[in-house]
Amino acid sequence: MSLGAAEGESAAEEIHIPADIEWQMLDKSKFFFLGAALFSGVSAALYPMVVLKTRQQVSQSHVSCVRTGVWIMRYEGIRGLYRGFGTSLTGTIPARALYMAALEVTKSNVGTTATRLGLPEPSAAAVANAAAGLSAAMAAQVVWTPVDVISQRLMAQGGGGGGGGGVKYANGVDAFGKILRADGIRGLYRGFGISILTYAPSNAVWWASYSMAQRVVWSGVGCLLCKNGEERVENGGLRPDAKAVMAVQGVSAAMAGGVSALITMPFDTIKTRLQVLDGEDNNGRKGPIFGQTVRNLVREGGWTACYRGLGPRCASMSVSATTMITTYEFLKRLSAKNQEALT
Repeated sequence: MSLGAAEGESAAEEIHIPADIEWQMLDKSKFFFLGAALFSGVSAALYPMVVLKTRQQVSQSHVSCVRTGVWIMRYEGIRGLYRGFGTSLTGTIPARALYMAALEVTKSNVGTTATRLGLPEPSAAAVANAAAGLSAAMAAQVVWTPVDVISQRLMAQGGGGGGGGGVKYANGVDAFGKILRADGIRGLYRGFGISILTYAPSNAVWWASYSMAQRVVWSGVGCLLCKNGEERVENGGLRPDAKAVMAVQGVSAAMAGGVSALITMPFDTIKTRLQVLDGEDNNGRKGPIFGQTVRNLVREGGWTACYRGLGPRCASMSVSATTMITTYEFLKRLSAKNQEALT
């Protein structure tokens, strides 16, 4: 891939970005094994922000992120910031495997088809990335929704949100059993529809935005990042070093993550409420359905209540997107069958 360092100037030098690594170029066993290890570390680093977001979303009054964090540390300690992490991690590994496989297979096939249909390379890349994000999110939710339900119930305990209508869970296994006995398999897939509505479009928007943001960043400031470590190529132009490529990928991912978080925040809040506050109440009645959940939120704090936890979610998604994409691209390079072809 090549981009003009300064469009509109005849003397502009081109930036030659390393080609993307396709699915067929990967050593699959190495890809999945290293991916499980790398993304487990990323999940551990970002998990406290997810707990803070969840506590804010299920709270029936507005409490700032800082006060929520201070309260957790004072009364629950560091363990409070990692409630449900074991369950989340157990589900993350297979969910990530499904996500990465669906992402790469779809991106490769759709990208090839779009190019054959005559779409220009930027448009083909955006379409391929959007389709890949959509299919990957839908595949991962089959595993992730039950894990999300259980881990969020555990996160909400102790926060005054009443996770599960006052039912207390000792651990993930206990939560799994109680939810299954009370509501059957449907209880584990509570919020599956809204999860698809939240994550599928969000992923499609994110991956398409990421593809376009990379081009914007490269054409705007990418050339500046190349100056210190530039390498000339035979046909002219510049080849950025690994640090410059990683920096542009990180900035592009953060931009796409922030936009996706803002657009899908109301759906995420409603989803979390449905998953966490859907157990039986003290009178034995079932928790709220979608419409009632929205009405409860609006009654508690107006439409802005749908944006509770926006700060932690924006921070989490931006940081997560940056670490995820840099880790993911690094993982693909480590897992490539032919390492010499990447240089």
